Amino acid sequence: MPVFFFVQRLYYLNSMSRKHINKYFQKYHIFYYSAIFSVFLYACNVTKKVPDGEYLLTKNKFDYTDGKVFSDEIPGLVAQRPNKKTLMFAPIGLILYNKANPKYDTILKEYMTYPNEVRNQKLRDSLFVKYGHPEYVGKNLFWNRFWHTVGQSPVIYSDAKTKQSAKSINNRLINRGYWDSEVKTQVKKDSVAKKAEVSYIITHKDPTFIKDYFYNIPDPNVRSIYEKDISKSLVKKGKILDETVLEKEINRINDLMKDEGYYKFNNDNQDIYFVADSLQSRKKVPVTMNIIKDSVGTPYRKATIGKISVSVTDRLNDVGKLPLQDSLRGIKFYRQDSAYKLQSLWLPVILKTGELYQQSDLDLTRRNILSMNNFTILKASDELRKEGTDAERDSIVDVEYVLRPLPKYEFNIATDIHYSQILNFGFSPSIDLTTRNVFGGAENLVTSFSGVIGTTKDPKDPGAIFNAYELSAQTSLQFPRLLVPFRKYYKLIPKKYSPITNISLGASVQNNIGLGRVNFNAGLNYSANVEDGRIQHRLTLFNTQVSLTQNKDKYYDFFPGDDEVRQKVFDLYAVDHPGVINSGGSYDDISSVILQDEAFIIQLLNQDPKSLYTFMQSLYNKERQTQDVIISSIIYNYIYNENGKKDYVNPFFFSGKVELAGNFLNMITKKEENYLVYGDTKTIFNIPYSQFVKFDLDFRKYFTFFNDRVKPHTLAVRQFVGVGIPYGNSTEMPFIRSYFNGGAYDIRAWMAFGGLGPSDSQLDERVRSYAMDNVKLTTSIEYRMPLNNMFEAAIFTDAGNIWGLKDNGFGDQFKFKKFISQMGVGSGLGIRMNIAYVTLRFDFAYKIHDPNRPVGERWVIDKIKLLKPTINFAIGYPF
Repeated sequence: MPVFFFVQRLYYLNSMSRKHINKYFQKYHIFYYSAIFSVFLYACNVTKKVPDGEYLLTKNKFDYTDGKVFSDEIPGLVAQRPNKKTLMFAPIGLILYNKANPKYDTILKEYMTYPNEVRNQKLRDSLFVKYGHPEYVGKNLFWNRFWHTVGQSPVIYSDAKTKQSAKSINNRLINRGYWDSEVKTQVKKDSVAKKAEVSYIITHKDPTFIKDYFYNIPDPNVRSIYEKDISKSLVKKGKILDETVLEKEINRINDLMKDEGYYKFNNDNQDIYFVADSLQSRKKVPVTMNIIKDSVGTPYRKATIGKISVSVTDRLNDVGKLPLQDSLRGIKFYRQDSAYKLQSLWLPVILKTGELYQQSDLDLTRRNILSMNNFTILKASDELRKEGTDAERDSIVDVEYVLRPLPKYEFNIATDIHYSQILNFGFSPSIDLTTRNVFGGAENLVTSFSGVIGTTKDPKDPGAIFNAYELSAQTSLQFPRLLVPFRKYYKLIPKKYSPITNISLGASVQNNIGLGRVNFNAGLNYSANVEDGRIQHRLTLFNTQVSLTQNKDKYYDFFPGDDEVRQKVFDLYAVDHPGVINSGGSYDDISSVILQDEAFIIQLLNQDPKSLYTFMQSLYNKERQTQDVIISSIIYNYIYNENGKKDYVNPFFFSGKVELAGNFLNMITKKEENYLVYGDTKTIFNIPYSQFVKFDLDFRKYFTFFNDRVKPHTLAVRQFVGVGIPYGNSTEMPFIRSYFNGGAYDIRAWMAFGGLGPSDSQLDERVRSYAMDNVKLTTSIEYRMPLNNMFEAAIFTDAGNIWGLKDNGFGDQFKFKKFISQMGVGSGLGIRMNIAYVTLRFDFAYKIHDPNRPVGERWVIDKIKLLKPTINFAIGYPF
């Protein structure tokens, strides 16, 4: 199967066909008619159930007299909001509600207050009698109940709620440091239409700033801890006196102290308070933080971990009745049976009796238990000891976990429907079976069967559907520990690193209009998390892939551009050597003869060098994409990630990966085969193996702005550097480890394999489109601006390219003096839509600098067509 389909299954969401989208844009009249119809319904129906003398609230307006400060927060403080509009046209929910007969409204309102299981005809009949309508008895009212349920009742303007909203807005502004703010309201009522609009006129005025910041902490130990970490304080001189910031600082100090062993620190929320002296000024005030224990004479005392117990049961009430009671290294275990070995229950608990209490250790233990995917936590408690001396009751924390085993087997079926430029239409069914606790040590065996079935372009049969597929079977066995020859590995690698071992084995079959591929893979992976997951180590000790291509001559059926290039050179060679061309040999055999004919190559080089270079690149493409290969490698991946960590306002991410392949295989084999482009190559079972070292470095930095808003803006910067160095048995990187350009997660102005690179080569676009190489540089910068709770806009620029470590005859070698001028540059706009926990992303990109155009024509800003961008659709952020 060609490389583009093999890789495209990972990128099928990246690039939606412009032609496909334009088909829908051409049907604009559908949207116009829908809008007109919605407006018509809106005008005729929305006030149907608004009582006389009342008004339907149709709009809340916000006028800011001195800047839109906190404009993203303020609308959410209003107690009364108009009926929600669907697609920004009309309040469909209200229209549906109004379709229910008004004479049943009172009865249906009370009917819906009852639990679902008692809503029946008997209840409806009793309500009919209650409200004096015995004539309704026996009526089902299905459609009235349906419209009443799915619809939304009209929002009636309330003067009291408007005043309450204005007060809430003013209080929020005062809390955020705008002590002199004012909020006024204006109400526009239309008695004829029975509609009302409310305007909130907001004046912030100048905020109050912190003139000086002091702290008063009598306890020397607590003061020492605070001062050691004072650089991270959120309260600083010169900042606005914002109460929300003060609350965040209190939470920060609470977490800090509890992680230092102070279990009872500020438990009653009375120990930390701030005092602002506004006697001399309301605009610049000194602020003092006090940390004083409420009970005088009783110092803060650090706590230690006491008793630790773990119970495995289906019901919380059975905890004291479990027959099996054991202990291991200071932890007591209570079980109904011995389905889970003690060691497997002991490993996730990183607490130790007698050690200093740290809240982070309890949090990590909880995460370790859940990550085993074997239990739900019925109870996780930590509390001060209830018996013993006063000191023990004040400083010893007993911990208890009650775990309920998850079902032994879990079966999932799912499918995705997708569309992309290359794989036009397709679906991806999958079946997963999870078997838990396979060997009694909380091991999980996951067996999955999945497929990608789709339609792609067939030059011989344009109307063919579902002519491409990939079917795969994968099994993985996960151990919640390190699988190593010695048992007490935790003395070298502590349990708090949450080590995991994963053994995987899989196979897949791919087919694409006759050109197919069979793949096998196996691996042994170790992973560990350090510093609460901020640092991750991943070691793949044994990573082996076997990839076999079927029907290699079908390559030219799928790549007609390459076939044109091949046919042109074959025709030129046939002038003097018709017997070779008509010999009936394979295309590879004939191409091999041509390449060994030095006289013809020199003649073609002098007369038509571009045809020679294009022919050579086409052969490189074919050999790489149809290559049979074995990759046996060791991979180490180091990840440093500050994202999601509360102490980092401007987080940083780094991933460094090194892969070393082929050395062991090189030592055990000497058999060689001859290949068209690669020449003599060592093989195992007549399959060549790759020998290379590969480095991937991914740097990301995120800068946040307007952090006082509910959703701040973000400037994201990414730099990717990748180098693959083939050696020994390989002259080129295997295609599944090579670099390419384009796509929704790369340089978005080009589609994946969209013709950018390598370098600034002037190769024919037909063969350059699927070119790959051994060096990659990509720089991206993106500014993200939230529009509302659902939508976010972005402006971005991507730059980069791929190069070779040596010149393959196409001018693709990486050179420090030239690489900047060889970068492809694209910019554009993006829209993100947040639905539940999924972010859908549309990016519209334009080429700015195209290095594959002739010198002097590479800046293409003046050739941009705004209505014809490169469109990328994907799930999640690009970086």
